[in-house]
Amino acid sequence: MKFILRQWNLKDIESLVKYANNSKIAANLTDQFPHPYTKEHGEAFIKMATKNSPDRIFAIEINGEASGGIGLHFQTDIHKKNAELGYWLAEPYWGKGIMTKVVLQMIDYGFKTFEIDRIFARPFGTNIGSQKVLEKAGFILEGKFEKTLFKQGEYLDELIYAIRKK
Repeated sequence: MKFILRQWNLKDIESLVKYANNSKIAANLTDQFPHPYTKEHGEAFIKMATKNSPDRIFAIEINGEASGGIGLHFQTDIHKKNAELGYWLAEPYWGKGIMTKVVLQMIDYGFKTFEIDRIFARPFGTNIGSQKVLEKAGFILEGKFEKTLFKQGEYLDELIYAIRKK
């Protein structure tokens, strides 16, 4: 299945809200990703996602719709050569190999565009799908913090996956 990584725009509000307003997606992300997900949340997100140049946060377009998102979140101070990768994909597209290709494209873009040496991701221990995506994209499990996250009334493990610039 084909996808395009592109800048978010306000025309994406309808599809963003349609796909992001999903409890299964919200369950695998930080509480900064709200549920229910409203038009107001979408507008605030798109405003934030389009403020940097070069772009750091992209829409994943599938079949003409914004069907997910991916972004690099740069670290500061002594961690300035690192960026955290965050992403989500609309549930109808799970298990189709799309996200691994999206992550690979984003890794390439990140290392070529920015002065970073390491990209990392922090999936929850319960998010097996995300762990598989990262492993298929060449990320290495660097660490596991047991029961450090508190989400929806339960403690979860936090995993640290990373890939380094070659």
